[in-house]
Amino acid sequence: MKHLITSVLFIAFGMLSAQSNFKKGMEKAFELLQSDKPDEAINLFERIANAEKDNWLPHYYIAQINSMKSWNVKEETQLKAQLDKAQEHLNAAMALSKNNPELMVMQGQIYTNWIAFDGRTYGMKYSAKVSELYNNAYKLAPKNPRVVMCKADWAMGSARYFGQDPKPYCKELESSLALFDAFEAESKYHPNWGKNRAKEALKPCKL
Repeated sequence: MKHLITSVLFIAFGMLSAQSNFKKGMEKAFELLQSDKPDEAINLFERIANAEKDNWLPHYYIAQINSMKSWNVKEETQLKAQLDKAQEHLNAAMALSKNNPELMVMQGQIYTNWIAFDGRTYGMKYSAKVSELYNNAYKLAPKNPRVVMCKADWAMGSARYFGQDPKPYCKELESSLALFDAFEAESKYHPNWGKNRAKEALKPCKL
């Protein structure tokens, strides 16, 4: 019995230590991001992902940072390297967390990166997929603010591209603001971004 208790305590201590290391690593990675050091943050998230093989979050943030870095890239080789890395880690996250609306949103963001870079080449390839991703994410999580915001923002952008009035989607986009206020992330390490983007996207609605 004594050996059993010792073994249980040893396992529990190991789990607590691992959780502590995860939290410290994630907090340091977020600090690096806030200090405008995205590459250093990516390197740290990669180390966390290697240690936390069952956790989708570090893979998610590697994908997100590479997606964000790609918005203003003009050189295709650089863009491809960043988005390929984003896709690699997003695939890893999806393998760990099935039917996750946060990951569907991130996939939509990555496809939109490609479309924004070259709409003629990638619009036909990815536009329908983006719409499908946001629709599927909405079916799973209609009160997730990032899902609602990205779905409406994409619809507005598509309407503008085809010369249609984007304002019918303004109400849907505005509804995401209330959802952001009410949303409670599963932990402080889970996705909780998007409110500022929603406010920015709403500006044309008020003109």
